[in-house]
Amino acid sequence: MWTNAQIKANGLANFKKNRWACIVVSIILGICAGGSAGGTANSANNEQIRDQFANLSPEIVAVILGVVGVAFLVAVVIDILLFNVLQVGCQKFCIVNRTQDNAQISEVTYGFKSNWMNIVKVMFLKDLYLCLWTLLCFIPGIIKSYSYRLVPYILADNPDMTASEAITLSRTMMNGQKMNAFIYDLSFIGWYILAIITCGIVGVFYSFPYKMCSDAELYTAIKETFNPQPENV
Repeated sequence: MWTNAQIKANGLANFKKNRWACIVVSIILGICAGGSAGGTANSANNEQIRDQFANLSPEIVAVILGVVGVAFLVAVVIDILLFNVLQVGCQKFCIVNRTQDNAQISEVTYGFKSNWMNIVKVMFLKDLYLCLWTLLCFIPGIIKSYSYRLVPYILADNPDMTASEAITLSRTMMNGQKMNAFIYDLSFIGWYILAIITCGIVGVFYSFPYKMCSDAELYTAIKETFNPQPENV
């Protein structure tokens, strides 16, 4: 059975042996995650926006809403066709970086060269299911996020796997592992706080690539526990 200490030690070693490539890939992964999450305005800003809209003519409001709607659709399309595929490529880099001393940043383009359309479809459905679960209730959304956590890694290993197969496999592999993975994530809170205190400097150059490499170790540990390699006879 894997332990947090073991996973994090291996992740740190994998980060240090290819430091700058890991930093660049973690920045790309952060951009992808940010693009997927999107931004939300606070309530005060919302009130100001409503007050400003109240002073505009209906025609101008319609134009503004149309532009915002088009921009939102463009952002969604970019997320589906680009960011999700890059996310799989970033995980491919991390998997390769585990076993090679000099994994190349070009691994992030893996998804575009390996059944791109299937990866787009699987990641879209994964995000859609997660969104629906979150709309149903916040807590089930968090639980399902852990159930679907391994889908990008599974696609990095098996880009031809269908959505049903990849999502089902991730759910099966995470059975009995969700709380352990949650506790593992909590163990990085100190690094996140340090990243905030340093205005992101520690995060970019240490915390985030360290966590990214450790996450790949977590996937590998869960995979080996779920389907251990046969011993040599």
